[in-house]
Amino acid sequence: MKTALWLYLFLFLAYFDLHAQHPVLTPFALSLGAAPAFIGWMMGIYALTHLPGNLLAGSLIDRHGSRRYIIFSLTAAGIILLFQAHVQLPWQLLLLRSISGFVLAFLSPACLALLASLSVNPVTQGKYMSGHGVVHTLASVLSPAAGAIIVAQSGYSGTFVGLGWLLIFTGVIAFLTVPRPARLPTKARLPQKVTAKAEPLPQESFPFSLRLYMVPFTIACCQGMLFFEISLRSGGHASILSTGILFSAVSMGALVTLSMLFLNQYSPGKRVAVAMFILALCFYALAAAHTLPLIGILLVLGMAKGLLFPALSSLFIERSGGAALGRVFSYQSIAMSIGSFAGPVAAGQLRGHTSPYFIAFLLLMAALIGLLTGKQNSAKVMPSGIQL
Repeated sequence: MKTALWLYLFLFLAYFDLHAQHPVLTPFALSLGAAPAFIGWMMGIYALTHLPGNLLAGSLIDRHGSRRYIIFSLTAAGIILLFQAHVQLPWQLLLLRSISGFVLAFLSPACLALLASLSVNPVTQGKYMSGHGVVHTLASVLSPAAGAIIVAQSGYSGTFVGLGWLLIFTGVIAFLTVPRPARLPTKARLPQKVTAKAEPLPQESFPFSLRLYMVPFTIACCQGMLFFEISLRSGGHASILSTGILFSAVSMGALVTLSMLFLNQYSPGKRVAVAMFILALCFYALAAAHTLPLIGILLVLGMAKGLLFPALSSLFIERSGGAALGRVFSYQSIAMSIGSFAGPVAAGQLRGHTSPYFIAFLLLMAALIGLLTGKQNSAKVMPSGIQL
C-alpha cells in the first residue's frame, strides 16, 4: 500500500502537468499560424509516435520492471517541454510533440503494470485501478483551468518552462520512491493457482483475442474527436479559460463515479458495456441536442469515463490471468495511441461535411455491438473460468 501511495503522489503531479497543456496547445499553435487541419495532425502525431514506444515498452517492462521506464518518461518529457518553450514555427511544435509522444509511451503501461503487480486479488487490483483513475481525474479536474490561468499570467513560454520543470521534479520523486524490481511481488511469491495460469503462456501467444483492443481504440478515437472539437469551438476563438472549464467538467464527472469504489464488485465486462452505451448517448446529444447545456452533457460523459477506464483495466487483467501484464497494457496503449491519432485527424478532415460527434456515436455503438457479440462467443475461444 505504501508503494501505491507514493506512486499516486507523483502520478498526480505528472498528470497535472500533462493535462494542463490541453487548453493551451491549440491556441498556441494558432498563434504560430497553424491551420485547423495542421492542428489535427499535431494532436494526432503525439499519439502516432506512441506506437514504437508502446511496442518496446511491453517486453522491456516484463523483463526489467517498471521503475526505470517511469523515471525515463517523466524526465525526458520535462526536458522536451523546456525546448517547447522556445518554439517559433508550427513544424517545430509538431516535431517536439512527436518526440514527446514517444518518450511518454512508456509511462502508462509501466504504471499500470506496477499497480497490478502489487496484488493478486481481483477486487484489490480493481481498487488500485480505481485509485489510479481517481488520481488521474483529480489532476485533470484542476489542471486545464490552472493551465489557462498560468498562460494568462506567464504567457506560453513561461507556462511550458514551469510545466517542464515540474515533470523533471516528478521524475526525481519517482527515482526516490518507486521500488526496484526486486522488491516487487514475483511469480515465486504468487499463489500456486495464479502461477499455474501464467507459466504455460508462450512468448508468441497472447492470453485473449486481440479483437478486445477495438474497445480502447474506439474510446480513444472518440475522445480525440471530443478534445479537438472543444478546443476549436467558435472557430478556435473561444477563451482558453472557458475551454479549460469544459475540460475540467469532464474530469469532475469522472471523479464522481471513480469515487464509488463499490462499483468494483460488479463484473468488469458489464461496467465497460454500460459505460460505452452512456458515452454513445452523450456523443449523440452533442451532435443533435443543441438545446441541452454543453457542460451538463460533458459532466455525464465524464461520469461514463470514470466508470469505464478502471473497468477496462480490470477486464484486461482478468482476461490475461495475471500473465505478461507489460505486454497486455502496452498493447492497450498501442490501441489507444492509434485511436488518439485517428480521432483528431479525422475530425479535422471531416468536420466541414458532418459532425465528428455523430461519427463518434456510430463508432461507439459499433464497438459496443462487437463487445456484446464477443461476450456471447467468449466461452468458445477463452480458457474455462475466464469470462467477459
